[in-house]
Amino acid sequence: MVNKYIRFSLACAMAVLTAISAQIQFKIGPVPYTMQNFAIVLSGLLLGKFGAFAQLIYLGMIAVGIPAGAGFKGGIGVLFGYTAGYLWMFPVSAFIIGLIREKIYRIGNLKELIALWIGSVIAVIPLYIVGFLVFYHFASGCSGLMNWCENVANHFGIHLSPFWTVFFVSVVIFIPQDVFMDHVIAIVVFRYLHELLKQRGYDLP
Repeated sequence: MVNKYIRFSLACAMAVLTAISAQIQFKIGPVPYTMQNFAIVLSGLLLGKFGAFAQLIYLGMIAVGIPAGAGFKGGIGVLFGYTAGYLWMFPVSAFIIGLIREKIYRIGNLKELIALWIGSVIAVIPLYIVGFLVFYHFASGCSGLMNWCENVANHFGIHLSPFWTVFFVSVVIFIPQDVFMDHVIAIVVFRYLHELLKQRGYDLP
């Protein structure tokens, strides 16, 4: 059983990993992709429901000015900017995938790993929804942000109403990388770390 000190240490480590993954950025055209979903999902997988605490630590790091946000951004303003909706849902998504892992993961066979992957997709739905709603609120009142959305959509040959343009830019274009790369990597890493902890006499809750 993982004691509270190891659990707290893991939570702090996952908060730092989330900060690092926010800076791992690559672009496809004008679209910036990060690896944060990897850290969010891994937090829940390793810590169960307590994974939400790791993400709260991460948000606290940003709030006190540590440049832990994407693009080395920090400060309370980051938590109230146009990407705030995603950030607010980090603990929620980590909690959901953590709860799912606690319920279904036992021996780590292929069936359980596929179930974890499906669970990870479900877990980030609130992140996408709230992230989009906040982003759209800002974009609808900011011509510069809306113009950026339209430029990104045009890059992909997409021509939609402002509402669906923002939805495409703030949600749809990130789903393939999140679901088929970040989540898969998180599950693979979790399985390895889970076995490593078991070999050392620690079992996850």
